[in-house]
Amino acid sequence: MVFYIILGCFLDGISSVVLTMAVVEPMIPQAGIDLLWFGIFIVVVVEMAQITPPIGFNLFVLQGMTKKSIGYIARCAFPMFLIMVLMVGILILFPELATFLPENMRQGPG
Repeated sequence: MVFYIILGCFLDGISSVVLTMAVVEPMIPQAGIDLLWFGIFIVVVVEMAQITPPIGFNLFVLQGMTKKSIGYIARCAFPMFLIMVLMVGILILFPELATFLPENMRQGPG
């Protein structure tokens, strides 16, 4: 998680995923981690990394849209970053929250 947050400070989300998945993905099943859960986890973490103050990629997008200073935008984005950290913590503690709906959809009706 920390690696993707640091990487998100310098790269956009799709670049972070494309550059790292060839190395990370083979390790996931060997570690006993569900690939569906990991996919959801990686999407949330990469999006969290995009708003990581002070140099997250999406902060610069917001700066261009609002014409406010990067410091102001980073201060405003920080509570959202903390909420996403809490969300990732809950996702790690209760992985069935991420896989409940997809697993039920796989089984079909009844």
